Amino acid sequence: MTKNIFIATAEPYSGKSIVALGLVNMLLGKAQKVGYFKPIINFNPLQKRDVHIDTILSYFNLPMAYEDTYAFTGQEVISLLETDHEGEIIDRVITKYKQLEESYDFMIVEGSDFLGQGIAFEFDANVAIAKNLGAPAIIVVSGENKTTAQIINDALAVLRNFEAREVQVLLIVANKVKLEQVDDVRELLHAQLPPDLTLAIIPEDKNLLNPTMKEIYESLGGKLLFGEQHLNNQVDNFVTGAMQVPNFLNYLKDNLLIVTPGDRGDIIVCALVANISANYPRIAGIVLTAGVEPEEPVLRLLEGLQTVVPIIAVGTGTFHTTTQIGAIKSRITPDNIKKIELAINTFERYVDIPVLDEKLITFKAEGITPHMFQYQLVKWAKSQRKHIVLPEGNDERILKAAARLVDQDVVDLTILGDPAQVAASVRQLGLNLNLERVRVIDPAHSEYYEDYVHTFYELRKNKNVELEMAYDLMTDVSYFGTMMVYKGHADGMVSGAVHTTMHTIRPALQFIKTKPGVSIVSSVFFMCLPDRVSVFGDCAVNPNPTAEQLAEIAISSAESSQRFGIEPRVAMLSYSSGTSGEGEEVEKVRRATEIVKQKRPDLAVEGPIQYDAAVDPIVGRQKMPNSKVAGQASVLIFPDLNTGNNTYKAVQRETGALAIGPMLQGLNKPVNDLSRGCTVDDIFNTVIITAIQSQE
Repeated sequence: MTKNIFIATAEPYSGKSIVALGLVNMLLGKAQKVGYFKPIINFNPLQKRDVHIDTILSYFNLPMAYEDTYAFTGQEVISLLETDHEGEIIDRVITKYKQLEESYDFMIVEGSDFLGQGIAFEFDANVAIAKNLGAPAIIVVSGENKTTAQIINDALAVLRNFEAREVQVLLIVANKVKLEQVDDVRELLHAQLPPDLTLAIIPEDKNLLNPTMKEIYESLGGKLLFGEQHLNNQVDNFVTGAMQVPNFLNYLKDNLLIVTPGDRGDIIVCALVANISANYPRIAGIVLTAGVEPEEPVLRLLEGLQTVVPIIAVGTGTFHTTTQIGAIKSRITPDNIKKIELAINTFERYVDIPVLDEKLITFKAEGITPHMFQYQLVKWAKSQRKHIVLPEGNDERILKAAARLVDQDVVDLTILGDPAQVAASVRQLGLNLNLERVRVIDPAHSEYYEDYVHTFYELRKNKNVELEMAYDLMTDVSYFGTMMVYKGHADGMVSGAVHTTMHTIRPALQFIKTKPGVSIVSSVFFMCLPDRVSVFGDCAVNPNPTAEQLAEIAISSAESSQRFGIEPRVAMLSYSSGTSGEGEEVEKVRRATEIVKQKRPDLAVEGPIQYDAAVDPIVGRQKMPNSKVAGQASVLIFPDLNTGNNTYKAVQRETGALAIGPMLQGLNKPVNDLSRGCTVDDIFNTVIITAIQSQE
């Protein structure tokens, strides 16, 4: 079951507040604590609060502070976009959302309102947020002032955009549809939408669409002369009072707003007398224009009337004022309980709630986005704090990554190197690295040195290691760091920024050794593609594994995938799919696939299969129509190191993907190797996954 849902639109004033109110009301009957989150709001709260947030919080009495319900103002988002910090937007939204999610049984997330600047960015941002939060979506399109064809096209266009980013849509709501269009819109949308997609058509309702006198007063400004207690009067029509009284009376309608110059005392008095007459409809209010207020005798007359509608005086002319009134879009406000309850009733009347409820129960998010994956990594690492040793303290990238790790308080660190030289490098680089929070050790002068030498000697003396050789090897940072892990003085090691892969992992193979039942050490990369995270193995260690070794690599990679929150669907890659190809290499992959199925029948595995058939749903259905893996593989196992290493680098460079790893698999304790071309981000991420590995 999902714990969240995203309400999206692609236009302003679509009426998604009806859906939000209806959903909160629906879910409060099923969950004890429902939270509400609107990632991007329109205004700085110090200047103007979001009326819809206030409505949700106050009507349902949700135990949330206003400042917890959003992540950014629209202006903050624009500023970040202008400085190329787009990734920070998603990261902060995820962090804020996740903090809320822990306190609530269900979260309703509402997309932005498409008001003001940044509209071009907003739609993509909303889709990206829904994708990163793993939330199914409800799409709301407006039918106001649209032809039937326009409503259909808008609904399908928004749906295609969400589906293209693999965000599942549970419900499409066509709102504010003219009554005479309802049947046609329903019929045409049903014919073109997927059969499992729920549709709701909400006819336009003047009681929801039309503004109150309070909204008109707040929009126009001006001065309220009379009728404060009647500001909730709804305005269904407005007329300009510029004619003679007998003709004017013919234009009176229920809930009418009269706009007239302030010196037209005849119109004002006539309207108010008609308002108390049993022969004329009741009016909503009066707006007096041109900066003129009624003369004193007229004001005295109005004060003496027992029933006075709101009368507002404004400085603008009649034409300008009527234009402003015509542009006012009604909002559901906290004080308008009648309109809130009407919105909830409308949702319940036109949305198939049992079907929607069933979809929420059965929905299962697939995959994990790079932003969410990295957030989860840091969260997992912090949940059980571990101690990681970094042997290459003479490399500035290591020190920069260490500064970030200390600043974010993720792990405890030991850096190997001369303490004076490390301190000098930190000062020279201008790093904010508090060395009092990091242990810096020179192996040859360490209190552990003698113990480590003799431990290594005892472990390797049967392998022709002399004591003098042990003394010499233990001055090597790779051996010393690995021994720290072996002895439990550190939980894991990350090296390779300066040293070769073999230099990094040889000590681990010599005395940390492999886990029981594992005969081969292998590696995986977590490939953070634009909209998903895939696991690639083995791309760093084994040049040409046998079928048996390839099967073991696949099983280890699937277990790593599962450990890091990615559902394993394993593709055993080759240059042909299914039974279409022949050759020694294809047969190796075919045998490896069978071994995996025998050893781990619980795993979803397919092979041999080509890369395109593994990851592209359309190609996967064409080449292997009955496969549970084809088109949606999350773990990709390459037949040899040449293929794997080149493929991961090609994908990384051509797509801009972040490659986290390699992460070594199969060792009793985690030791991970960096590329010598690694970045500070690579080191930071590798330390985090090493910390998570050591939690096992």
